[in-house]
Amino acid sequence: MKRVKRSKNQDERIVNDPFTNLANDMIIEILMKLPPRSIARLHFASKESSSIILDKKFIQWYMTRSLTQPRYLISLHRGGYMQMQLFQSLSQDHPYNHNMVSYEMEPDVLYEFTPPVRGLICGRDFTKMIVGNPSTGQFVSLPRIKTRRQDILSVFGYDPVNDVYKVLCMTVVLKRSHMSRNGNAVSWEDIVSEEHQVITLGAKEKWRMIECEYPHRHNSGCKGIYKDGFMYYLATYQKKRSLMSFDLSSEEFNVTKLPEDQMLQQYGELVNHAGKVTIAHQAYNRNVDLWVLEDANKEVWSKNFVVPPLSIDFFGRFRDLVFMGILGTGEMIFASRSSPPFFFVCFDPKSKKVREIAIHGMGGDSRDNIQIFFDHAESCMVLPKVC
Repeated sequence: MKRVKRSKNQDERIVNDPFTNLANDMIIEILMKLPPRSIARLHFASKESSSIILDKKFIQWYMTRSLTQPRYLISLHRGGYMQMQLFQSLSQDHPYNHNMVSYEMEPDVLYEFTPPVRGLICGRDFTKMIVGNPSTGQFVSLPRIKTRRQDILSVFGYDPVNDVYKVLCMTVVLKRSHMSRNGNAVSWEDIVSEEHQVITLGAKEKWRMIECEYPHRHNSGCKGIYKDGFMYYLATYQKKRSLMSFDLSSEEFNVTKLPEDQMLQQYGELVNHAGKVTIAHQAYNRNVDLWVLEDANKEVWSKNFVVPPLSIDFFGRFRDLVFMGILGTGEMIFASRSSPPFFFVCFDPKSKKVREIAIHGMGGDSRDNIQIFFDHAESCMVLPKVC
């Protein structure tokens, strides 16, 4: 990816600035029509536009529009000698309209990314973390997590009250006290997270230890989701699988009991379904069970299921469809075990309409690590430097 460098001669920057004689309203109108990468470049090339680009009101205007134009976001880590992180953003309405940016990786570092939140994305490789804007290719490194433990959960979200992004990290601390007197290990359900840390995205910010009044252990492998200023993730609390929530403003935890369902205690991933927190699980009969949280205070859940569509490949064979997620439109996304990684099926449970999406131009082989996210909103935000 080509990076735009600041002009060393500030006078030259002013003389060559095409926005010098334009009114602010005209500059804003021009900027609103540009893709995020072009806006990021103008931040360094134009003094007149730079102050507008950094203005929180303009960033919010751009985000408000982007939220009405959701996109697919594909993260691909290309292995081999020259390691590269690629991001491809495609319109969910017109998937052939796409943007691609690349980010050169450190050797032997493989970041696992959390779902994007308001245009930004967070990646972690053990204690190393980065936050970036995949639409501009700008990434910043966060201070290392203060732990030597390996079982770590990191969740990323936006605090709308204070207009800041935050990362929450929890780690399980394995101590000698976890061993019984006869030397046998204590049951895994009895081990809880003992380190809870938060960092706010910004200059000179550091990890802060916070308290949690609900002793719990996050479920390894389960990803959290963000919704309306709260982070949600599945965890074990009092030896039962539960839904944990974290208020990004007050930095307080809360717990919601799950329905007494045996399958729900073992399986299921969090999704945002029709604006509600939902646990989705694809059963052996291919049906997708949806447990929807109707009222968190009263711990009221509703259940329904969706029968996946039948999809036939080029050779006339039925595809084995695997549930991947739900779009903001209500469409359910399925991938095919027998198809390339950039092919999936969109199914509307109400209209029963099916459309197939094939994404081209990213390649991919067995050494690549691929993640696909939905309802991504592009951001023009220029990230602050983090020490």
